[in-house]
Amino acid sequence: MSEWLPKKLTAVAGAAVNDIPWLAHEASSFVINHAVGATRTRPHPWSMVSEYTSWQSLTDRSYLARHRPAVPLPDDLPDPDRVKMLFARPDGRQRLSTKSTCLFPSFAQYLTDGFIRTDPSDPRKTTSNHEIDLCPLYGRTLAQTAILRLGSNEAGERGRLRSQKVRLADGTKEEYAPFLYIDRGERIDPVFAGLDPPLFGQGPAPSPARRATLFAFGGDRANSTPFAAMMNTLLLREHNRLAGELERRNPGWDDERVFQTARNILIPMYIKLVVVEYINHITPLPFRLVADPSVAWKADWNRPNWITGEFSLLYRWHSLMPDEIVLPGGAIPLGSFGLDNTPLLDHGLLALFAAASAQPAAALGAFNTAASLLPLEIAAVKQARFYRLDTYNNYRRHFHLPPARYFSDITKDPATELLLKDLYGTPDRVEFYPGLFAEDRVVNSPLPNLILTMVAVDAFSQALTNPLLSEHVYNAATFTSWGLSEIEATNSLRTMLDRNVATRTDVPITMTQPSWQAD
Repeated sequence: MSEWLPKKLTAVAGAAVNDIPWLAHEASSFVINHAVGATRTRPHPWSMVSEYTSWQSLTDRSYLARHRPAVPLPDDLPDPDRVKMLFARPDGRQRLSTKSTCLFPSFAQYLTDGFIRTDPSDPRKTTSNHEIDLCPLYGRTLAQTAILRLGSNEAGERGRLRSQKVRLADGTKEEYAPFLYIDRGERIDPVFAGLDPPLFGQGPAPSPARRATLFAFGGDRANSTPFAAMMNTLLLREHNRLAGELERRNPGWDDERVFQTARNILIPMYIKLVVVEYINHITPLPFRLVADPSVAWKADWNRPNWITGEFSLLYRWHSLMPDEIVLPGGAIPLGSFGLDNTPLLDHGLLALFAAASAQPAAALGAFNTAASLLPLEIAAVKQARFYRLDTYNNYRRHFHLPPARYFSDITKDPATELLLKDLYGTPDRVEFYPGLFAEDRVVNSPLPNLILTMVAVDAFSQALTNPLLSEHVYNAATFTSWGLSEIEATNSLRTMLDRNVATRTDVPITMTQPSWQAD
């Protein structure tokens, strides 16, 4: 078990906890409060506005917050091109995860793209709403939401998001968002001109043929890969399914009431999946955590959300995706997998979820980033220095973890240890970003210890504080009795997927490889 878990939990019989509802609630509450208690509660004293506390730094959420104050940086830090060696593969071979499937990084990317939104023009700032609000589906603003809505009071159309039926290669039709581009990908449809345009990154823009496959989504990153588009498509279908049933059950409701109630239901349903699928995958616990909103109702950490600069950096999980993606039509090199939804349109939603679940993810950590992604690692090192982040060891102290006294406390891998010593001389000089990924992974988790600790703090304290989960909102008046029962009955991505595809199979839909066994 990892250092972030109290020792008495390691003796808990996981099966017993899972089988006894009240014990599962108590165990989950204990773990969540312990995890969030690894550091102080919000509001943070500092933000990227300035190096000192000010009214603006405490209120202007267009700037990223920060867990620790800015510090003077040594003049002799290693050149970022040398630090890059910590991420590059010496022999070119990629190490694969023994636990995670590609559904794990796909879900993680979609989740974090919704609220970790560093402003490309100023890395101190963010365009985030600081909530898990499904803005990749609904847009960041009221104006964008209005663009994405069908906006019809006609019977059978109330409360829906815009969608279309697309014929797949096998002749079947499935529901997808409208296409963003018209004229064979040459220009954005004027209807969607108010949406954030897709981020094309630093490379060349995709060809018109690839642009023609991109969907009109609320998020500028939701078309980044077919797996990201897959996640957003599932949620689009689920919203429209909820809207259809709400309209049927409440024939007197207008378009606005149906839409808002469907949205109310879907956001907590998605947050529940964050806990039961994603969080349970990354924790090394011998039992499964339950998604219980009441854990946060009286908690002293229940404060308004504010994304930090450190959090935006620790989620640079570039090494998780394998070098090629295996799909029913064959393997696609990772470099050709972005900004092209052809695989999703060819094979359909179920086939892509099955493909993501069938393929091992790569292992997160040192010496495992693909050569094409190494410039992103250099950029992250430079960004951390621009933020003047404190050292790796001081962040360990900040999150109540023991600092590394020797390089062997960071990693048992001789090559990583030797390179760290060459780069930094002593553990106290190791920088935050390189230290995060130089650490050995926690037993039974796909993540290293400091990343795991920080993810737990932010995931619980920012997911369970959602306004829709609050004590006087999480009820049948907000969701309807039927909507509340739909939230309670949704315990897996598989459940949601089965409701939104025509064909059901027994193929696993999972972030954890079926062959994996806990040590």
